[in-house]
This record gives sequence, structure tokens and C-alpha cells, in this order.
Amino acid sequence: MGYEQLKLENQLCFPVYAASRLITREYKPLLDELGITYPQYLVLLILWDQDNVPVNDIAKKLILNTNTITPLLKRMESEGLLSRKRSHEDERKVIVGLTEKGKALQKEASKIPGKLAEQLIKEPIQISDLLKLKEDLEAIIDLLQKK
Repeated sequence: MGYEQLKLENQLCFPVYAASRLITREYKPLLDELGITYPQYLVLLILWDQDNVPVNDIAKKLILNTNTITPLLKRMESEGLLSRKRSHEDERKVIVGLTEKGKALQKEASKIPGKLAEQLIKEPIQISDLLKLKEDLEAIIDLLQKK
């Protein structure tokens, strides 16, 4: 039988996809304690780093279209995690900012990376392996975004 290139075990995309799903699954119980989803966590990571960010900037950082992220932001706003307001300088821009509730989650969320690392760093995987993997994946993302 030919077509070796079509075997699942010969695909680059599958281990990346599977690892992403499984890592996200590991986040779930940690995020459930905060009452947020993984996509909401990603938005909060951006806003904890820099508050009052245009929707377009959030979408760009998450490599999503604005029409994909808008329903997520609306839901987060209805849950009291953030606010969305039109920019005074340019009414076409919507600025997303943290509410006090959104800001308050940061302290508890700061424990999540360490807890996740504890789950992932076991023989034969070391922190250096994870850091190298992250670096390699970022290089692939950069390459694919240039297309």
C-alpha cells in the first residue's frame, strides 16, 4: 500500500493538535476554580499584561478574526470580567479593559503556570524540553503567519 505521507503517524499536524487538546484539558480544572474557560484565560492574560487594548490587537495576538473573538468578549463582559468601550480618538475602535472582578482573578491565576508545569515536568520531560518546544512552535507560527 502506498501513500506513506497520508498515514496519521507521519503527519506534523496531528501531534501538535493532540498536544494542544491535551494541554488545554490539563488547564480545565485549574480554570474551573476561577470560573473561566481557556479562551477567556487567554484574553485575560493579554489584559493583565496591558489593560485597555483594542479588540483588533487582542484578535491579532490570539491569531483569531475579530468576528470570532467578539462573542467571547461579549460573554466576558456579561460575566463582569471586562468592559468594552468605543475609543474617543477613533470610534471604529473598541477598547477592552478589565473590571475589578477581572483584575482580582490575576492573583489566583498566577498559580496556574506553576501547577501546570508540575503536571508536565516529569521524566523524561524537563523544563528545558518544554522551553525548546515553545521556541520551536513560535518559529513555526511566525513562519506560517508570514504567508
